[in-house]
Amino acid sequence: MAKTILKRVLQAIPVLFVVITATFILTRMVPGDPAITMLGPQASPDAVAELREQLGLNEPMWKQYIDYLLGVLQGDFGWSTSYNGDVMPLILSRLPATLSITMTGLIIAALVGIPIGVESALHQNSILDYVFMVVALVGVSMPIFWLGLMLVLTFSVNLGLLPAMGMGTFSNGVWDVVSHMILPVFCLATIPAATLARISRSSMLDTIGTDYIKSLRSRGIKETLVIWKHAFKNALPPIVTVLGLQIASAFTGAILTETIFSWPGLGTLIVNAVNGRDYSLIQGTVLFTAVVFVVVNLVVDIIYAVINPRVSYEGGGQN
Repeated sequence: MAKTILKRVLQAIPVLFVVITATFILTRMVPGDPAITMLGPQASPDAVAELREQLGLNEPMWKQYIDYLLGVLQGDFGWSTSYNGDVMPLILSRLPATLSITMTGLIIAALVGIPIGVESALHQNSILDYVFMVVALVGVSMPIFWLGLMLVLTFSVNLGLLPAMGMGTFSNGVWDVVSHMILPVFCLATIPAATLARISRSSMLDTIGTDYIKSLRSRGIKETLVIWKHAFKNALPPIVTVLGLQIASAFTGAILTETIFSWPGLGTLIVNAVNGRDYSLIQGTVLFTAVVFVVVNLVVDIIYAVINPRVSYEGGGQN
């Protein structure tokens, strides 16, 4: 197991290097001058030139890249010109807000999607199966930005039941926090729930059709134990893999969701960084998201090996 973890960590190094390089190049291709954005279009050429000098934008591109790369290796992710502070503390200060809705949404998605998928598999080709899969198809097909806008229009504008913007505080009561979370969490949970329902159904259908499950049933073992203790355990590996991918992609979905609901997390931080041509903040948030992807994939690999010992990552196949 230790060798597997070390191997995955070493494989992540070139991936993160590519992310750093690509992000550095792409941020420089974004139209607009950060100095002009900060000072405003009415700023004098001398003031713009002086600020560019302070920001190091007059240096050759290769030198800017080397300086940034050396800074990252030393734990320095740069200085945010938009927020006038170090990049990493800014990211960490926004992380809890993003985690609160992404993790809540994914937990709800798992609690709803997986049982639905299992029930669909157990009632294959029934009316219940068709209804569940149609709902799942609709859930997968709905773009996050459209769903978010429809939720705001329905529950905030037309019905006035839930707040559409901002993040509640416990000083105003628990309901204030919960009510602000309902719409963004529902928005983030929809696609993962539908995806988990579909993959759970498919995996369970493959499992319950095996001779192993048929043998257990023929021995008179209680159906509940056959399904949830034996069949579901064997169907878990692909479900865990998809769940891991959903955890990672939830961070990208949070960009749209947080923008729609004005949620003060990493998503709005990235959008503000792009609008303000804040190179260091853009690079820092993208790199942080890439690290999240790498860590989640590593954890999924470890969990996969635990629940399915037949898989040998060292040998690249099954024992």
